[in-house]
Amino acid sequence: MFLVSAFFILIFICFVSGGPCDNIVSVTSSWSGGYTTALKVPIKTSITSWKMDITFSSVLSNFQVWDATSALTNTLQYRLSCVNYNGVQNAGATLSGVGFNAYYVTTAPAPVVNSILFNGVNICSNVNPTTTKPLTTTKPLATTVKPLSTTIRPVTTTSGGGLPTKYNYREAIAKSHLFYYAQRSGRLPVADNPIPYRFDSALNDRGQSGEDLTGGYFDAGDHLKLGFPLASAITIIAWSIVDFPLGYSSSGQLTNGRNLVKWATDYFIKAHVSANKLYGQVGDGTLDHNYWGRPEEMTMNRPAFFISATNPGSDLAGETAAALAAASMVFKSVDSTYSALCLTRAKQLYAFAKQYQGKYSQSIPQVAGYYPSSGFGDELAWSASWLHRATNDVAYLNDAKAFYTQYGLSNNPSSFSWDSKNAGVQVLLAKLTGETQYKNAVKVFCDAKVNQPKTPKGLLFIDKWGSLRHASNIAFICLQAAELNISPLTYRQFAQKQIHYALGDTGRSFVVGFGVNPPVKPHHSSSSCANKPAPCDWSTYSSPAPNPQILYGALVGGPDNNDVYVDDRNDYVKNEVACDYNAGFQASLAALQSLAFQGLFN
Repeated sequence: MFLVSAFFILIFICFVSGGPCDNIVSVTSSWSGGYTTALKVPIKTSITSWKMDITFSSVLSNFQVWDATSALTNTLQYRLSCVNYNGVQNAGATLSGVGFNAYYVTTAPAPVVNSILFNGVNICSNVNPTTTKPLTTTKPLATTVKPLSTTIRPVTTTSGGGLPTKYNYREAIAKSHLFYYAQRSGRLPVADNPIPYRFDSALNDRGQSGEDLTGGYFDAGDHLKLGFPLASAITIIAWSIVDFPLGYSSSGQLTNGRNLVKWATDYFIKAHVSANKLYGQVGDGTLDHNYWGRPEEMTMNRPAFFISATNPGSDLAGETAAALAAASMVFKSVDSTYSALCLTRAKQLYAFAKQYQGKYSQSIPQVAGYYPSSGFGDELAWSASWLHRATNDVAYLNDAKAFYTQYGLSNNPSSFSWDSKNAGVQVLLAKLTGETQYKNAVKVFCDAKVNQPKTPKGLLFIDKWGSLRHASNIAFICLQAAELNISPLTYRQFAQKQIHYALGDTGRSFVVGFGVNPPVKPHHSSSSCANKPAPCDWSTYSSPAPNPQILYGALVGGPDNNDVYVDDRNDYVKNEVACDYNAGFQASLAALQSLAFQGLFN
């Protein structure tokens, strides 16, 4: 078995890295059915714009590019064109930052780049690319070939000091994005769906007055759409893109990060059907949890529930405002029109949250069994802080400070989560004002977590529900505190240890499709289904076999306070996945990757 696996792995390496353009194209991440590249183009003469024609050895199923625009010129060739910030290049420079994801059918050989014409000139080491042929005599890849995480080197540098990066953050970020792709609801774009077992779903999602509520993300292993935890997750991910863009760009994942955010914010804008009306849930929890199968095949009723002036939800409206304000910053330099739309809706939702105060889980009692809110004061301060950061309007800052005092947000919270934003408010106000009171509050929080006794194997254990989620969220807060020069080495060491616990420090990975002995039976309905026409139902749920589909990048709930974990689909406490589970985890990865790329970890 080992010899067979090694044979296919060797074939895979030859296909993705044995082409004539390896002097320009380097593979930074790979998996069964796709790979990520970075391009480095030497500039011979000064230019003011460029076009790059990339020809592959065989047809791709999907192609995603960043730091460039792309168009398909024939079945094998894509034309990349410069964007406004990288068209001008001086002689002797190297054009970097441009890269792409190439996707292909796993039963066919992996395509290689056969030629690259840069402004009409071949720049590959093989000056006669037309003589290069794909290796058609080799067997195609088996569909069971595992992603080659072991063949991808972690970022290493020779400058700076810090801690070893024993795991490949770039790969983990890329695969976290694949998890979010797998969670998408609605009509999926043909040219942007790297998950082969996912198709259009929940196309009849409608509000009580017929409003279009298609799109968004399914919350977890089920098919509910829940606005409050999703908005929290998107705020955190947008925050990481705003503050650690290098973590994404150096991983070739900046465009995917923006796409992740936009898929959610498009939905939030739809769900905000009028100034004081916001839908916060689609689907009935009982009906949804009584169904196990593909989201594409759901037939149950999916009612929708909203908050309004008479049934307020300052927490839901405030968190959604925070997500949209943070998103407006993500898109400000790349899509000013969309950025302005996000900011307009953020202002409206904040005004709604502030004027009509109440807990959303009282106005939407159907959600109380899943994501009940403990209060809304933290979301009011959180959204006001984000709006000040996005607009520089001092009125929002004054509101944030007032709410901070009114609701006692200086108190040391136990966690940072979809329900508790206190620690996030402390960090954000420290960033915005530089005032000692906020920095001290952040220091108290992170010092308490650094010094809190850990599990025998080193996990900061907060709660059995999403134990890895809680540790990752706190890691991100303390990485943010380090950026404020508050105990930077201590907090970065602490954060890295928590993320490395998830990536494999206990001897196994807790991230599906990543590292050593990852989970293979996550509590996740769609990935438990074999390809059609095979049925998928409760007998599938009970099967002892691994999920037929690999849910790449999903962080499972995690072990208990004694590090006990069993990879069991039936255990929805330890083995379910969720959009908010990956948020702080991905954000922390981006921060660590940014530090590593700068040489602070070597």
